[in-house]
Amino acid sequence: MQNNRKRPLLGAHVSAAGGLSRAIKNAEELGTTEVIQIFGASPRQWRTKLPSRADVKEYKETLKKSNVRSVYLHAAYLVNLAAADPHLYEKSVENLSAHLKITELIGAQGLVFHLGSDTDPDRSSALDRVIGGIKIVLKNVPGRSRLLMENSSGGGRKVGGSPEEIGKLLRGVPSRRIGVCLDTAHAYEAGEINYTPKSIRDFLKRWKSHIGLRNLIVVHANDSQTPFASGVDRHENIGRGYIGLKGFGNLAKEKSLWKADWILEVPGFANNGPDKKNLDTLRNCFK
Repeated sequence: MQNNRKRPLLGAHVSAAGGLSRAIKNAEELGTTEVIQIFGASPRQWRTKLPSRADVKEYKETLKKSNVRSVYLHAAYLVNLAAADPHLYEKSVENLSAHLKITELIGAQGLVFHLGSDTDPDRSSALDRVIGGIKIVLKNVPGRSRLLMENSSGGGRKVGGSPEEIGKLLRGVPSRRIGVCLDTAHAYEAGEINYTPKSIRDFLKRWKSHIGLRNLIVVHANDSQTPFASGVDRHENIGRGYIGLKGFGNLAKEKSLWKADWILEVPGFANNGPDKKNLDTLRNCFK
């Protein structure tokens, strides 16, 4: 559908406080927003609440009248499918299932989630737990919405910092409902790519080999507050961090990434989240 576009669909994470339909209105305030990401429930609590039928109906009616073409949800930050602690693992599976159910209820394209971290010296055991957890979640919530694994910044024994590791997880779950989200800041912070033309080519060669571009559904377009290979996850406004406008300009030239939806998760120039200035800056990288 997007093969002949001059750039990917662009958008931002927006607040859904006050109701799901409010998220669409918040997106419209940013200008031409074609993609949005929201939290379906609190990202910092285990307890989740499903939206009411009335809320879902109002949201869908508002969505139809908007320019928004794709909607994604982001899972709770508490989720850790790599956890060796059985109690934490069980709660993570339950919570991720609840967020995927919300994703399915509103007809969103997918749910982005962090894979978690492990304290087990045997890395393969942690990867097996992630694979097992994903399978349970997909079984718990049948439907069409996809689970999207997000690459990590690599520090603190976080899982999924490299294309090779994400590829192992992807091959472990034979389902079309699994995809991948590439966070530009995380890849930089993990020491995977520094956004020179050569590093982009080298990284994408590894990505194609281990993951495949067809499985790249979302790009989280974020600059980084921390240096290359820091292992520390801190997002910055586009052009104001270590990746910089040159880095994003280089990345924007890679047309093979244009089929994915690009979403901002930056602090905003007023520290209120993604704003029009960031969206305009990102859009200008494709000119």
